[in-house]
Amino acid sequence: MVRGYVGISIFVWFSLASCCLTSVKSIVAGGNTQMDEKNTTLVRPVPWFVKTQDKGSNIISHYAMWHTVPGKYFGLRAEISIWASPNQTESQESGASLQIYCQDGGHYNMIEAGFHVSPSLYHNREVHFFTYWTKDSKSAGCYNLQCPGYVPTTGAALVPGQVVAPPSSYGVQDRYVRLSLNKDPNSGDWVVYRHDLETPSFLGYFPIGLCSKMPVIEALTGFVNYFNNTQGPPMGSGHFPDVKDMKNSDKKTAYFKHIKKYNSGGHTYDPVLVDMEYLADRPDCYKEDYLGLAVTKGYVFYYGGPSGCIG
Repeated sequence: MVRGYVGISIFVWFSLASCCLTSVKSIVAGGNTQMDEKNTTLVRPVPWFVKTQDKGSNIISHYAMWHTVPGKYFGLRAEISIWASPNQTESQESGASLQIYCQDGGHYNMIEAGFHVSPSLYHNREVHFFTYWTKDSKSAGCYNLQCPGYVPTTGAALVPGQVVAPPSSYGVQDRYVRLSLNKDPNSGDWVVYRHDLETPSFLGYFPIGLCSKMPVIEALTGFVNYFNNTQGPPMGSGHFPDVKDMKNSDKKTAYFKHIKKYNSGGHTYDPVLVDMEYLADRPDCYKEDYLGLAVTKGYVFYYGGPSGCIG
């Protein structure tokens, strides 16, 4: 693992206005991660810190992320850019998410909320809001509402499996959702909120039993998954970060920005970079840049890469 950059890099970046997303009617309210060898459903492999290829299911995963070292942490909030992938196949998945890993004995449980394109799960190439959890680092876990786990609130502004639209348009329009996943100081559940509406909107929660112990690893993650007999899909916008064009970067490259962390009382604060580590496991295919402080974007990093990665 590559040690993260610990100095605070301050970039004077000027950006054009970003636009938040609206949601459209959900096509599918759930999805199943279980895999029958006779079908082509793409399932989530084991977590990034265990290994990046699950030989048993022939799935390859790659990541571009910033994550914490193990410690006593209580959640994350960030604006996540939304990018479509119209040419993606059923043997590919790509997306971005907030992830929490909770140590439980000799393994980690994981809960996650974000946005992805997964044709094998939804039978379309739309961008969907999704949740995911697994009780240990070896089991397949569960997407959305297919099995007990994540609990959506009545009338939630986003329901797992719901389509969000429109996505960003390269060089034209930036679209994002500001999402949080943090430990509620009263119940101990891990709550999910959407923050880019007029007021913060409670979406649902992961019960405390799915992630009850410390230490915790927090991650802001761009990811792809694909079968090892095919090539990798685009990550993010399908373009590498371009540090030479920061003014227009929001319309060209995927990002996490206005990144905040939560304390035990449920209040936000800026990330402490000495606690953060950098991971781009295939920088020849998918890259990311520094996690830095920008004048109009808060703490931010950009990531992504084109299709065609092999292995």
